[in-house]
Amino acid sequence: MAASTHIAALLLAMLTTVLPAPQVRAREAAAIDAPTLEVAVGEDRVAYRRLGAGPPLLLANRFRGTLDTWDPQFLDALAQGHTLILFDFPGVGYSEGQIPESMEEASAFIDRFADALGIDRFALLGWSWGGLATQAYLLDHGERLTHAVLLATNPPGQLQIQLQPGFLERALKPVNDLDDEYVLFFVPDSARSTQLAKASHARINARPGVVDRIPASAEQFQRYFKAAKGFHVDAAGRRERLGRTGLPILVLCGDHDTSTAGGNWFPLIGSMRNARFVYFSETGHAPHHQHPAVVAAAVRDFLGEPQ
Repeated sequence: MAASTHIAALLLAMLTTVLPAPQVRAREAAAIDAPTLEVAVGEDRVAYRRLGAGPPLLLANRFRGTLDTWDPQFLDALAQGHTLILFDFPGVGYSEGQIPESMEEASAFIDRFADALGIDRFALLGWSWGGLATQAYLLDHGERLTHAVLLATNPPGQLQIQLQPGFLERALKPVNDLDDEYVLFFVPDSARSTQLAKASHARINARPGVVDRIPASAEQFQRYFKAAKGFHVDAAGRRERLGRTGLPILVLCGDHDTSTAGGNWFPLIGSMRNARFVYFSETGHAPHHQHPAVVAAAVRDFLGEPQ
């Protein structure tokens, strides 16, 4: 009996030594803690953050969005299996320079930024205004992309459903509070959506000084608007070209988005060659902030499929 007890003790000691402790919470708060880095892109110093591990996924932000305004829970979930590289466009947030005045300029910047980081091929996710830049990039430099994710954004060309005045009124305030965010990014008359908005707002503002670097000048706004207007005039014929690309594209929309209505994609459904459309009910302009884990999982699944 003593011998068998001794053998059992030895086996237990060996297993304890060989098996590592599980890293269940290893990624918690990674986005909140990620340092702000800089790289030279032309004459500008461009700010970015990097987290996670795996194939690179670049994130292009919305109108007035900065490194600080992404929901960290979404980023942490998305970083499971990918290296996220989120950046501030020139003239935005922590970056120097001027905001691009056309989507051609925005596309060229993304290309130079990837070069500066030594990244050859990557996936690109764009939210709202950043989604317009993503579409320009996939048409201008699609050979460098593995996948494109278009999050709460509009297609090129004329739109059937225009941005609602109530959204624009809030969007142009120098500083937005939680009540503004209900209107801008969620569904203000939905108890479920506003409750999730409060949780997202708290996660984002866990990093100090979130509102300090948000673009707020009339000149900055006009540069954003000029680039978006040109995208929808569509002199470059991007709407027709988008239907011909074979690049895998994931389109994610909220059904109550008062900025970039999901219904604007309906005319393109059936004409795009390699696209997937996902719509979230009772959701506004930030599906990934209202449903961070679900949206991140949908993006990861999409990116995991071969090109």
